[in-house]
Amino acid sequence: DDANALVDEGWLLRHSIQFHWHNDGYQSFDDFLASLSSRKRKNIRKERQSLLDAGVQMLSLTGAAIKSHHIDDFYRFYMSTIDRKWGGAYLTREVFEILHATMADRMLLVMAEYQGRIIGGALNFIGETTLYGRNWGADLDIPNLHFEACYYQAIDYAIANKLSSVEAGAQGFHKVQRGYLPVKTWSVHWIAHSGFKQAVSRFLMAEERGIDQEANHITMASPFKRGGTQD
Repeated sequence: DDANALVDEGWLLRHSIQFHWHNDGYQSFDDFLASLSSRKRKNIRKERQSLLDAGVQMLSLTGAAIKSHHIDDFYRFYMSTIDRKWGGAYLTREVFEILHATMADRMLLVMAEYQGRIIGGALNFIGETTLYGRNWGADLDIPNLHFEACYYQAIDYAIANKLSSVEAGAQGFHKVQRGYLPVKTWSVHWIAHSGFKQAVSRFLMAEERGIDQEANHITMASPFKRGGTQD
């Protein structure tokens, strides 16, 4: 495959873990919930109900339904997340405008409305078979909003549109309890300096052993019923 071909050319292979949800032919969100253990199923229902009880309405927008003011709102959420996490705003306002102008039909913008205004949202990109979760942010800290906007709405959309998976990215053991299981991913890196390359190669071999152990440990916490088909 591509990875082995590049390794043969002298590139260094690095593995990491992402969290993906897989569609096992579910017909509805309730169908997905039925594949989980009773305790996990009840917890997800409780989380979703809490937002309804709080008066939060979720909107899933794509294509022409995404308006310029939605982009304004989401950029505000994006910057709010950057500020809270002391991160770097590597995406400019213009980037979101270009995405909206050129590929709105490939964007899924999940927005949360509360008391008549948009207070949070998550940006996803729609592939041929996969939904890719990317950025999220909110003006208000409402319990469980992050889980609903980023994970449950994505699952709803994937089931309704017969997508095979949702890729929710790296980090976050909390994703496992909501149906997103660890998947080993890879990247390759070119290092010209031979001495430095050897040192990095030794580190990557040790790191991979740790990643395998971590993935196995996380998988043991799977929310799916014993004997379930997700792996």
